[in-house]
Amino acid sequence: MMARSHVIIGIATWIAAAPLLHIRALDPIYLGLAVAGSLLPDIDHPKSWVGRRTRPVSTTIASALGHRGITHSLIAVAGLTLLLLDAGYRRAGVSALVVGYLSHLAADMLTPQGLRLAWPLPGTWSVPLCRTDSRMESGIVIAVMAGTAWWLLRRHA
Repeated sequence: MMARSHVIIGIATWIAAAPLLHIRALDPIYLGLAVAGSLLPDIDHPKSWVGRRTRPVSTTIASALGHRGITHSLIAVAGLTLLLLDAGYRRAGVSALVVGYLSHLAADMLTPQGLRLAWPLPGTWSVPLCRTDSRMESGIVIAVMAGTAWWLLRRHA
């Protein structure tokens, strides 16, 4: 999926998850962390939005491990979570980042390429509903936006 799609899906996922974690969903700091998390897995792709801004890190990761490798796995999610909590970051902030990260993985699983969630083990997980930058991707994003708007209006009415 494209960066804009990941951002929208990351925000929507955070808005849905935050109340379950007893965190204010619309807090700008947590929204920002969810957006950052929704883009972070693509640090392994030098031409991605985050990859262009993190060179030479993205180039090194891409050449050593490829795209949709470790950064698109549950090992990365667990490692990032443990690293941040061990470094003393607040649970709420780590939660927002991780929810955004997981939203990225879920969105990429909607493409035919899928993900190796159990990297380095073989096997790809995919529910191939759309190709990257396709009309179907746009339709999914519009549906997610509409659903989130409906949920927010209903919750705050």
